[in-house]
Amino acid sequence: MSGDEHEDAVDRIAADWQRERPDLDVTPLAFVGRIALVAETLIGPAGERAVEQHGINKGDFDVLATLRRRGAPYTVIPSVLSAELMMSRAGMTKRLDRLEGAGLVRRTLDADDRRSFRVTLTEEGLAVVDAALTDLVECLGSIVAGLDQDERHHLDNALRALLRSRQG
Repeated sequence: MSGDEHEDAVDRIAADWQRERPDLDVTPLAFVGRIALVAETLIGPAGERAVEQHGINKGDFDVLATLRRRGAPYTVIPSVLSAELMMSRAGMTKRLDRLEGAGLVRRTLDADDRRSFRVTLTEEGLAVVDAALTDLVECLGSIVAGLDQDERHHLDNALRALLRSRQG
């Protein structure tokens, strides 16, 4: 690893560990370290900036995007949102209160089950999520622009395989 012109901070950390613990194969440390570094320093902050310029945070975007990708009439019950976004119902209620207060969603009684209600994307919410999605996709595209199409394809397949192997 040492002396390579393509060496990065992760390589140096892995080399240090390999020197100190030659009994361990530290390859997973380097691989997962790079994934975390990309997520924490490139994707997370860039994605947050892309959606925040539309007056929402990443969590708000996730709720609005979940409604939007369901297709018209962009409506669902809160428990489905909670499950899809892996949030507690209390956390989802708080987020929906904020989004409803901003005029981005509305809650109405469920016609099929008057004990519950449905969350629906408003026209303003639709405009906000569409604009934020456009900016997010452009932003993420610029992050991966340094990879050619073949590299993107291989990385996508490798990450998909990794996720599948852990979802068992």
